[in-house]
Amino acid sequence: MSQVLEHWAARAEAALERFLPLADGPAARLEEAMRYACLGGGKRLRAALVYASGDMLGAPLDDLDRPAAAIEMIHAYSLVHDDLPAMDDDDLRRGKPTCHKVYGEAGAILAGDALQSLAFEILASAPPSTGAEAALAMVRTLAEASGARGMAGGQALDLEAVGARLDVDALATMHGLKTGALIRAAVRLGALCAHADEPTLAQLDSYGRSLGFAFQIVDDILDEVMDSDTLGKTGGVDRARDKPTYTTMLGVDAARETVDRLHRDALESLAAIRHNTAVMSQIADFVANRRF
Repeated sequence: MSQVLEHWAARAEAALERFLPLADGPAARLEEAMRYACLGGGKRLRAALVYASGDMLGAPLDDLDRPAAAIEMIHAYSLVHDDLPAMDDDDLRRGKPTCHKVYGEAGAILAGDALQSLAFEILASAPPSTGAEAALAMVRTLAEASGARGMAGGQALDLEAVGARLDVDALATMHGLKTGALIRAAVRLGALCAHADEPTLAQLDSYGRSLGFAFQIVDDILDEVMDSDTLGKTGGVDRARDKPTYTTMLGVDAARETVDRLHRDALESLAAIRHNTAVMSQIADFVANRRF
């Protein structure tokens, strides 16, 4: 993982530690499951995008901790639910047993529900320096990205696609919702916290859209070519479940070419922004070229 991501990942981990309950209340086992699902793993890419876009535009880092933690909680809840037997039925996540394997299916469902609620609670409790208008815009952005017109809708399409034969456009729509929506939201959350103007938001949205697609295609490639120990999750499951992916549809080489094109598109979107976009470019480089 790049030094840039390691830096922001460490800050995100500290923010999550601060905002998550300490597992010492009446619902201690639920709070323990929430912490298990959130802490100690993952690249924190979404949090890094919140920090990078906000810092680039001048937002105070202390103000960015809340949206960075919130989007990681939403991502963690989505993984907990995706891993359930009723969904993808996975046993391994981030190199350790999935939440339902440790806390049971009911415990995992409740942990996901509680993480979702907590994400919006901490966003709605933004400090005065963020401003009420920006806080409301961040709540709206994360809600849209995680709902039926975003991540949840994409997961529904993903379940419906098992055994189906999609074309490339339909596959792009599915992944644009399931994976891309949260990545675009992460970029936008940081910019909103910095009170970015509309032209800047538009360019960053274009960047986030390209980055989200590239991330998912690289995931498809890695699922095809990497083993489970390297991935930290069960490898080869998409092919085993007859789920359409960019690699099964286009082949690994053509999928890789698509990633390269999206990488260029992301960098071109940054070129129109009158700020130092070096860190955002480094994140795009990492997404396009990651190996595990």
